Amino acid sequence: MQPVSRRSAYLAHARLLVAVFWAGSLWTIGYLVAPALFATLHDSALAGTIVGSLLRREAWVSIVCAALLFMLIGPARALAAEQKRRLLIIVAVMLACALAIYLGVQPAMAALKEAAGAMSMRQSPQWTQFAILHGVSQLLYVVESVLAAVLVIRMRGPLQAA
Repeated sequence: MQPVSRRSAYLAHARLLVAVFWAGSLWTIGYLVAPALFATLHDSALAGTIVGSLLRREAWVSIVCAALLFMLIGPARALAAEQKRRLLIIVAVMLACALAIYLGVQPAMAALKEAAGAMSMRQSPQWTQFAILHGVSQLLYVVESVLAAVLVIRMRGPLQAA
């Protein structure tokens, strides 16, 4: 095993820190905060509005973390080419999930809510479309958050050599 330079060790720790931050933000919002809001607030429309706002912010966290990881992984000399490729693919798929939710699913859901007007979403004719889009959004979010776990685990490997 080759000795790892201090700079390489710092970069490995920085990559892990960004990955853990990204994963933690996904898990906190998706699996703690959102369910707590729906369970606590009596107005599900208000809970949905708050969660939607949090998910828009989470999309920006995802964009920033992906950009940082692309910059930290791409030029890393301490990572083997295959290891880099795998990490970059995971980051790219996570980013694609976040962008699909942020740029595709969320705007479509917002348009359906707007079309429903003052009517409850569940009573509107758009309910079925909304429910399908919500399911797609949840599926993409689960994929992104599971990949976040894989990313954190794979990021730990290079630290063992540091």
